[in-house]
Amino acid sequence: MADRAPEGDAVAAGPRVTVMTRQGCPPCHTMQAEVQRICAELGQSWTVIDVDTDPRLRAAYGDRVPVILVDGAELGSWTLDEPQLRAALLGDGG
Repeated sequence: MADRAPEGDAVAAGPRVTVMTRQGCPPCHTMQAEVQRICAELGQSWTVIDVDTDPRLRAAYGDRVPVILVDGAELGSWTLDEPQLRAALLGDGG
């Protein structure tokens, strides 16, 4: 079962895809570029949240960033599984 974003976050009410990240994180930049490309192709909204801006987010995501969430549910961390993201966004069971 997928993890959910900490209750009360902007994540749950925001765009479909969220990349949890932090400054100075090369894998985070890579994931952001991949998510931007895929979401643009599929016409989906996305955002980036720096986990270091909120102690709850830092505690929840720690050193696992980048983490990708779709509709508030964690899809994966560190690397992006493009087919899985596309399936989740297209409703193909992800």
